[in-house]
Amino acid sequence: MFDDRLIVALDVPNALEGLALAERLGDAVSFYKIGLGMLTGGGLALANELKAEHGKRIFLDMKLFDIGATIEAAVRGIAQYDLDFLTVHGDPHVVRAAREGAGASEMKILAVTVLTSMDRDDLDAGQIRAGSLPEIVAARAARAFEAGAHGVICSPQEAAMIRSLPEAAGRLIVTPGVRPAGAALGDQKRVMTPAEAIAEGADHVVVGRPIHRAEDPRAAVQAILSEFDTPQARTPNRI
Repeated sequence: MFDDRLIVALDVPNALEGLALAERLGDAVSFYKIGLGMLTGGGLALANELKAEHGKRIFLDMKLFDIGATIEAAVRGIAQYDLDFLTVHGDPHVVRAAREGAGASEMKILAVTVLTSMDRDDLDAGQIRAGSLPEIVAARAARAFEAGAHGVICSPQEAAMIRSLPEAAGRLIVTPGVRPAGAALGDQKRVMTPAEAIAEGADHVVVGRPIHRAEDPRAAVQAILSEFDTPQARTPNRI
């Protein structure tokens, strides 16, 4: 049985490299994330190929933000491809429009709270209101849930706080900012290991560079999946 708690981020330049990595990982991985970095390199075509021809689940990480009518139209277009997750910014008007655009499709709308590459200094630079970063993340998550988000994107450091929200019942928590023990942090600032993230309440963890930059990407995946078998991480998906 596949363990889809691990989502592998195909953060490579183009669809050809993404497909080559997916083929190398084979049946070890059932869920992939494709983001903006690959959009002009055939990312949507790769998403469709992995879904339709290889039976993989697909998380399209677009982080859409615009006026409501534009969001609704964009999401309606994406929904026709039968993908699994789509990200939008967590502002309530964006989430509501995305849900309208998704219609009766099975695609889950995930709201971005605060990027895992940001800390309080970054929020200050962006003139975001005062307050601790975890409190702001939790407040944005609650508002996104109220607006209809199926789940949220947050760092693992905020997962437990969000999981405790009444509004989070039956909703997804997906955490980037996950690094196996000893891995380089890169541009991430709020991180945990895969097992810690699951233990904190995440349904899925997203890992990219520690896998695709590894000498043996499949072995890197197997090491993460082994963490999921530890007592610390035995938390089933809630959706």
